[in-house]
Amino acid sequence: MRGRGPAGRPSDGAAGGFPGGGATGASTDASTDASTDVPRRPARGGIFLLSLAGFFGIFSTTISKSPVLPLFVKSLSASETVIGLIAAVSPFAGVLFSFPVGMLADRLGKKRLLLLSGAVLLAAPVLYLLVGNPFWLIPIRFFHGIATAILSPVASAYILGAYPDSKGEKLGLFSSATLVGRTLAPLLGGALISWFLYLGGALPYRAVYVGAFVLAVPAFVLILLLDRGTGDAGPGPARISPRDFVHGLRDFLGNRRLLGTSLVEMATYFAYGILETYLPLYLSGLGVPAYQIGLVFSLQVLSIALTKPLFGRLADRVDRRIQVFAGIALLAVATALIPLSASVIVVTLVSVLFGLAVSISTVATSSYVAEVVKKEQIGASIGGLSSIMDIGHSSGPFVAGVIITASGLAAGFFSGAAACVLAIGLFSVMVLRRADAAAAAGTRSR
Repeated sequence: MRGRGPAGRPSDGAAGGFPGGGATGASTDASTDASTDVPRRPARGGIFLLSLAGFFGIFSTTISKSPVLPLFVKSLSASETVIGLIAAVSPFAGVLFSFPVGMLADRLGKKRLLLLSGAVLLAAPVLYLLVGNPFWLIPIRFFHGIATAILSPVASAYILGAYPDSKGEKLGLFSSATLVGRTLAPLLGGALISWFLYLGGALPYRAVYVGAFVLAVPAFVLILLLDRGTGDAGPGPARISPRDFVHGLRDFLGNRRLLGTSLVEMATYFAYGILETYLPLYLSGLGVPAYQIGLVFSLQVLSIALTKPLFGRLADRVDRRIQVFAGIALLAVATALIPLSASVIVVTLVSVLFGLAVSISTVATSSYVAEVVKKEQIGASIGGLSSIMDIGHSSGPFVAGVIITASGLAAGFFSGAAACVLAIGLFSVMVLRRADAAAAAGTRSR
């Protein structure tokens, strides 16, 4: 394990990494001028513009699914299994695209990819207005998922390159901005459903998607205003062959610390996908109205938004591996407690605990990735992390839907807790034990 400076960052530069990304020339995410090695200051207002774009973008995507999506699908006479399938489609786009998008960002520049994300954010909400059959939502959700498959990993890679000395804190700020949008989305979505409930049928849900389109407009405009230079000074357009993707993926999977950290992200979002899909149905079964369901989700996400900058700053100062471990362990406990809670107050408290666990873990995983890979592979690394995360986010609702159909809602939530426990074991073996063994071997050699 490398030595760590007083702020918790590596004291000897990024070691290891996966060299097969194929990027050459100037580092895409370098914070220095390639010709002079003089540190470049981030563009003024860059983190502000990016955070605002993330706020509106995630506001738009979240209001499209929470709490409206399962309720909308249910209004179209779909079963729980179909609800789980539709909920799984959007993150599946991240499974397919996040890693290639990360490599493209390293080569072509991050702003170009962010603009593509903004265009999808604008177009997708309009398509929901045309739905009359629940299965039509499958391609629409996949298309909408492309936006988040690009937005989050590319924005994270932008930040990691532009702010190398405060990456945890800046990632926390960006994430908090997106989480404020995620907090407000269920509130506004639930309110819109309640306000237009008198219309009957699917019309109250369609009103939510009109709101999603309106929110996507400022996201696209803010991305247009974003400075392309900071954290985006890559080698310029370059041809990327399928072999480059294969080599990059192989080397990503060969980095055990990176893979172990990614598996924690996968388990985190496996559990999160289950919660955001089936908690509305669980609360509805308790007789909780739609606006209160939205409030539960908003309080949970607010707990993440308020604490991410703090935990991000902590990740810049302590051993990030321990922070990741603590977060995923707390998440396992919170997920298992949800079906044991019989009142809306208790469910809300457990949901907030769930949010704190997500906050502790996820802000540390992203900054830890930058610690174990080379600068020129940060985009591809974050993309790979997002792809594996989205495997969990995509499979969680579907797997839980099958389990819930057979055994009930409680069993579905317990499956999320079990995934977190499995991730704890794998992370301990692949990251904690391996790093400690390497440190011990280094001590013996001296």
